[in-house]
Amino acid sequence: QEQLKESGGGLVQPGGSLRLSCTASGSISRVNIQAWYRQGPGKQRELVASIYDGGTTNYADSGLGRFTISRDSDKNTVYLQMTDLKPEDTAVYYCHWMGQAVAYWGLGTQVTVSS
Repeated sequence: QEQLKESGGGLVQPGGSLRLSCTASGSISRVNIQAWYRQGPGKQRELVASIYDGGTTNYADSGLGRFTISRDSDKNTVYLQMTDLKPEDTAVYYCHWMGQAVAYWGLGTQVTVSS
């Protein structure tokens, strides 16, 4: 069964850093876009960052300059490096991969930014 699994979340102090990973397993179909979303308490799910198959990246304003999305195709893994974390970054972070006729979601990893 194809699936995505996130890891790397946790509790971090303001100003700290975390690196999230999203690894695919099973027979994942070809995808064109790999992205990170997040959903904070009482908020709607929102796009954080995305990377296209050609390597182009896109970031929400909230993470611009602080977050970096990257991937290791050999490991079928996408990363989200987050620095200078703020309390408002607290959320469940989800990976989302999309292709021509397929879409995959992970179950999420909790990131809590608090002193």
